[in-house]
Amino acid sequence: MILIYRHLGAIKIAGLLIFMVFVCLPLVQMTLLSFIATLPHEGLEVGQFTIRNFTTILTEPNLRAAFANSIAYVLINICITIPVALPAAYAFSRMSFLGDKSLFLAFIAFRITPPVVLTLPVFQLFSALGIVNSVFGIALAHCLFNLPISIWILQGFISAIPKEMDETAFIDGYSRPRFIWSILIPQIRAGVAVAAFFCFMFSWVEVVFARILTTTNGKPISMAISSLFGFQTDIGLVMAVTLASMAPGAVLLFAMRNHLSRGFRIGQV
Repeated sequence: MILIYRHLGAIKIAGLLIFMVFVCLPLVQMTLLSFIATLPHEGLEVGQFTIRNFTTILTEPNLRAAFANSIAYVLINICITIPVALPAAYAFSRMSFLGDKSLFLAFIAFRITPPVVLTLPVFQLFSALGIVNSVFGIALAHCLFNLPISIWILQGFISAIPKEMDETAFIDGYSRPRFIWSILIPQIRAGVAVAAFFCFMFSWVEVVFARILTTTNGKPISMAISSLFGFQTDIGLVMAVTLASMAPGAVLLFAMRNHLSRGFRIGQV
């Protein structure tokens, strides 16, 4: 027991290294396979090193369109969800009205509803509006699930801001929209970053609505990867597309790392 206590630091480091190897090993294997020809092609033999898998992403129209659609989902989603969630979160945090807590819990309960449960009513509604098989329709469906979680996140951050700040700003002549834009948003930018990050994550990997609401247009990258599997699957191409699909998330995570690390500590604004 004493021997274990003396070497506790070394045991922790060894355990951490083992965990990192366990986590990174699939990524390393995926990266290696993405540079290998796994099916015979003109001028290439199976097992040969190549960048053809990555060039195929740029030359294949379906893959290019899938990447463009996924990026459009994310941008439309964030541009709609955050401006709508922010005033709603402010209302839940600062105002009291009949049924406010029940309505807030209803939003959270709606978020944990499996998306497949709502596919039929969403499809019928979108068919009536004529936005089935469109990028905007899929993005709008994503907003249904991203809005509750964004309201919940932003409400926690706004509640951590002293209410006296609002009152002081109103005494100084600030209107409510000006206060939110000029003072409140800079104070809760970490929370906005976290909410935007969750919007990105859901829209980038979501496949249920994309499968139900699209037939020819609007296929996201998740469905493009799924369509690559067949009788003869080019595993190298699948790994290359998967690796490329992870790149935007990695770039976003790196660019927003400071806001995210602060933002996940909800309430410490």
